[in-house]
Amino acid sequence: MQRASKYLGQTGPFTEQIPGYQVRQNQLELCDAIADALDAGEVLAAEAGTGIGKTFAYLVPSLLSGKKVIISTGTRHLQDQLFHTDLPRVIKALSIQSAPALLKGRSNYLCLHRLTTAPHLGFMNRETRACLSEIDEWSKLTQSGDISELNAVPEDSYVWPMVTSTADNCLGGECDQWEKCFIVNARKKAQAADVVVINHHLLLADMTLKNEGFAELLPDADAFIIDEAHQLYDVAARFFGDVVSSRQLISLARDTIAEQVNDASDMAELRDYAEELEKAARDFRISLGDGGLRDTWLKVCNKPAVKQSLENLLSTLNDLIAALEMAAERSRGLEQCFERAQMTLARLRLFQQGGAEVSEAAGSARPTGEEVQADDEKQAVLWYETYTKSFMLHATPIDVASIFQKHTDNFSKSWLFTSATLQVNKQFDHFAHNIGLENYKNGVWDSPFDYEKQSLLFLPQNLPQPNEPTYTKELMQAALPVLTASQGRAFVLFTSYYAMNKAYDFLKQRLPYELLKQGDLPKHQLLEKFRDTDNAVLLGTSSFWEGVDVRGESLSCVIIDKLPFASPGDPVMQARIDAIKRSGGQPFMEFQVPQAVIALKQGVGRLIRDVNDSGVVMIGDPRLKQKAYGRIFLNSLPAMPVTSDVKDVEAFFQNLSAQVLSTAEAV
Repeated sequence: MQRASKYLGQTGPFTEQIPGYQVRQNQLELCDAIADALDAGEVLAAEAGTGIGKTFAYLVPSLLSGKKVIISTGTRHLQDQLFHTDLPRVIKALSIQSAPALLKGRSNYLCLHRLTTAPHLGFMNRETRACLSEIDEWSKLTQSGDISELNAVPEDSYVWPMVTSTADNCLGGECDQWEKCFIVNARKKAQAADVVVINHHLLLADMTLKNEGFAELLPDADAFIIDEAHQLYDVAARFFGDVVSSRQLISLARDTIAEQVNDASDMAELRDYAEELEKAARDFRISLGDGGLRDTWLKVCNKPAVKQSLENLLSTLNDLIAALEMAAERSRGLEQCFERAQMTLARLRLFQQGGAEVSEAAGSARPTGEEVQADDEKQAVLWYETYTKSFMLHATPIDVASIFQKHTDNFSKSWLFTSATLQVNKQFDHFAHNIGLENYKNGVWDSPFDYEKQSLLFLPQNLPQPNEPTYTKELMQAALPVLTASQGRAFVLFTSYYAMNKAYDFLKQRLPYELLKQGDLPKHQLLEKFRDTDNAVLLGTSSFWEGVDVRGESLSCVIIDKLPFASPGDPVMQARIDAIKRSGGQPFMEFQVPQAVIALKQGVGRLIRDVNDSGVVMIGDPRLKQKAYGRIFLNSLPAMPVTSDVKDVEAFFQNLSAQVLSTAEAV
């Protein structure tokens, strides 16, 4: 039997069937390495450089293997790209019969039961009724129930949570719409498919059996391919913990009222208790203080106003539970509200007691009465965050690796982890340690891009330290000649909103180009405007450091303000730092630097997205040259020429313009 890579080679079908397809030697080698891992049931960590074509490199051996393969991506957007574009191309090129399946989380599918109760959830205005009418009409036509199909209702519309379900509010097999349920049908297709495309959240949900009644997908799989694997640690850290939010409480209250209207119209007290719960949740939010806070729970839990409002919240929730217990036999909907209320009460009590332990089996937090456990494996940090009108209380595990490792041991099949950014300082140790990998193979397949010719790294001199008040202003002053040389066409990436806004105020007075800023428009609209506007400059924070793909001359320069260290004041980061110290480690070099290296590699990776792309990366942070750890960052970046002379930047763009002009004249 011929090697999988032969299909991607010069004589394979891809060269004939896919316009613009180019054979890449590293892609062929990566493809065969993946095929070998699938055949042998091995674990492989594969760093695949940008532009290598890793998607085709794992799809071809997956489809040819004859095994059931689950592919997990970082986002829903990547899921859709993989399923609707890449998979059909590969299946056609291979000329094989395959029935792949796309499976998303519950909140991505219309819930027919909740569609019937939505009119009773309150806050009905003309816009809400119009949206519900659109959704109702679409519900009669859709085959999948995937809400991304309906463009008439914005993806971020507050109507969607009213007509989609969560693990908490799904009625399961007792739902009157079970036979027509879109998520049930999607699961059935996934169980029958040979290749299933999911995302990291769903992978973890199924792995931990949190979606009870639906955890039937992973045990049937022969292999798992985790794309954008560098994101897995952060997703797992959030997922293995527990959350109580104002949204959950208010949703519980409104769902109770809707179910009462339908099935317990004689129990008006249910509405009264539900309304009291919603009021108590809002009062608790006020007691936490200003919006935009993010801190350890210990900082606020003993404040009189917080203690009193939390006690009131627990009391009103107890009252609702007592009433729901009496009503639960009336319908599955009311019974399910009763179960949700009990679960929410247990989670809230963690914060009343001030400590938490993370369950080994499912990451469910339960009270222990102390913040720090002797066994770091079970340790969790309690913290909170506030928004303008809402709040979230978190119990987040500190040690993700041991939890993830125990779950993956339940599925001892072939595992492939791939991303363009797995290594730190040419090593996989940080990635492997974070998710508990022990016996694994690894390899690096470099990008086909010629960074020596296509790019330049500019490290300006004489900038102040990043913590000095004048830093952002002086950095932007140094960036002006770079932005002039690039004629705009740039991303300027920041580690904080404060610095971004400060830079915006400085640049808008001095740049002749269109200046775009994160937050002024939704992300996808901002990117579209950037692509469609000549010489635009876009300022963004963390969400623009990765997962953004702009090819061609529109993006010819990326400026990064600082090395992207996570804030040591972040409650989860501080807890991890403390845990490493207790174990005798060095948190800065073992955790903080590697995490920042991965983030920087992602930010730099925005520049060169195609073999024809060229441009300059500017990193302002003087610590790259002044600190010993700066060498780790530089060693981890692509092999770009480095300069500290802005004249080299100007010459780079002049040569680039001359090449473009020469090419145009030749044509």
